[in-house]
Amino acid sequence: MANWELLLTDARIATMCAGKAQYGAIEDGAIAISNGSVAWIGSRSELPQESAAETRSLALRWITPALIDCHTHLIFGGNRAEEFEQRLQGTSYEEIARTGGGIMSTVSATRAADFGALYDTAMRRLNRFAAGGVATVEIKSGYGLDVKNELKILAVARNLKKASALSLQTTLLAAHAVPPEFHGKADRYIDLICEELLPDVAENHLADAVDAYCATIAFDVPQIARMFRQAQKLGLPVKLHADQLTDGGGAELAAHFNALSADHLEYTTPAGVAAMAKSGTVAVLLPGAFLTLGETQLPPIELLRSNSVPIAIATDCNPGTSPLCSLREAMALACRLFRLTPEECLAGATREAARALGLAGDRGTLAVGKRADIAIWDIDHPRELSYWLGTNQLSSLLVEGRDVSLTGS
Repeated sequence: MANWELLLTDARIATMCAGKAQYGAIEDGAIAISNGSVAWIGSRSELPQESAAETRSLALRWITPALIDCHTHLIFGGNRAEEFEQRLQGTSYEEIARTGGGIMSTVSATRAADFGALYDTAMRRLNRFAAGGVATVEIKSGYGLDVKNELKILAVARNLKKASALSLQTTLLAAHAVPPEFHGKADRYIDLICEELLPDVAENHLADAVDAYCATIAFDVPQIARMFRQAQKLGLPVKLHADQLTDGGGAELAAHFNALSADHLEYTTPAGVAAMAKSGTVAVLLPGAFLTLGETQLPPIELLRSNSVPIAIATDCNPGTSPLCSLREAMALACRLFRLTPEECLAGATREAARALGLAGDRGTLAVGKRADIAIWDIDHPRELSYWLGTNQLSSLLVEGRDVSLTGS
């Protein structure tokens, strides 16, 4: 009887394990897979004399951990191409939002869309992620902004999770914006989230985490703190859209609640970075939004590095500020816009992205006992994953050791 289900040989492996060689590289390696996990990994010369039900020679292709997109708004109705055009003509994101556009226009389209339409468009986007080597995707709600429609979005996500070969994580982002029904009454909307929506989500295990948008056009620190206290009381970890358009104290707020991540961070101060370093909160950088909004204020990259704050990269896939369905392109943008190195970008889309979702224990690196979520690439070096633009070198994708159909290519 075979000891392993699958053995991949003649491979170059970027394990992305920290503290080892660059990229955690094994130049002539092999990986054995059993029960959906890595059973053995190392140099081919040290391969044990074990049998495998199937052996594949990869002809020196590169293997990396499958990519992880730790911040998306994948489920939504409509698009905001008209607003994109307006911004190019000089209208600011804040001006659009304050006149009923921005998030509110997507809320209207999402509320009007039926379950099937939301499911079908989201599945098409999800397939594009898989075709780019992504095996884990976080999906936020946040375009419903009432109990009925927030639960509708989470239900779509649950059905996507059942149908897709990918691993999906769901996040409740009901505090994305103040809905029109609560204009001028943001505190009452937070009451609704705390008293009705959060208990329902927690009791029925509808979300893996809770997020909020801390901004002058959304919610302030006391409002979010109240919601985060309720989320944590119910056993739900938190994360935060922080300091994107101004310094709103978001990084410190996230750190205070030991948030999994604080995302955006363009205006985060040294005090905010220091707080994140102390709490272990991951910095999730979103270059697609930075590019689309024409931002000039860079996230504090050097401070994050010098304080050893983990840096993740994500698409922020959404119809308004980051219409991006390629994590590879987000990595390429992070190199060019934020001056991250290709190794930092690959770590940010694997090891640190797993940490940003609270999943570092079982994915994000290639090591014995981790999930066999594996991307196989036709490249000469892992740096190419952040170098090429508009080119997909993915050869195959395995999720828990099983081949995934790449229908979105």
